[in-house]
Amino acid sequence: DLHLSIRRQRQMCIRDSVELADGQLVTAHCPNTGGMTGCAEPGYTVFLSESDNPKRKLKYTWEVAKTFDDHFIGINTHNANKLVAEALNNKVIEEFSDLSGWKAEVTPPTANSRFDFAITRNDTTGNSEVEYVEVKSVTLADGPRGYFPDAVTQRGAKHCLELARLADEGISTSLLFCVQHTAIESVSIAKHIDPHYAESVKIAARAGVKILAMGCVINEQKIEINQSLPIICLLYTSDA
Repeated sequence: DLHLSIRRQRQMCIRDSVELADGQLVTAHCPNTGGMTGCAEPGYTVFLSESDNPKRKLKYTWEVAKTFDDHFIGINTHNANKLVAEALNNKVIEEFSDLSGWKAEVTPPTANSRFDFAITRNDTTGNSEVEYVEVKSVTLADGPRGYFPDAVTQRGAKHCLELARLADEGISTSLLFCVQHTAIESVSIAKHIDPHYAESVKIAARAGVKILAMGCVINEQKIEINQSLPIICLLYTSDA
């Protein structure tokens, strides 16, 4: 599991600063370019990792938030790929449990985009097949339902359309939503936030791109992928 080197003392989110247990106010790096709706409420308990790199502008990185109702949110979107890599190594994701290997950050020969993972499988004859996987981190929650994206993402739409094109060529592709919010029990595409992205996901699904969602267990000590979650979206209808 992904162990975070985080400060164990209670820390509170106050506007754009964090108050440590000793009363010190610090500014932490926030590795999240999304809207972060519901992730950064004043008064949330937060957990920071600490760096001793003298070249860094900010000493702390915001890793996890804890909501008022004790749900955990993985703020650092970079952790999503680390979590998926760990799950691939441990063969936790059923759809990829037969993999023989994987590489990160791979551009397919006929593509213009780099994808998060290229997963290799070997068939009974010894031939290998590669599947390209793009990972997205989900933190936007409306009750038990999660949504992606939480802001307009042209890059995300481009990835979906590229996955669809590869699928049309007979290449295996997947879009995997890594849910870093313990309140979320299912995932929907946020058409109300980005209709173009929603349409791009629909095109991808119709082309044969697998749409997956994986949930995580998150606490003060670790984050790990532990379950699959249902995708709730009408991908094949005109009003999806």
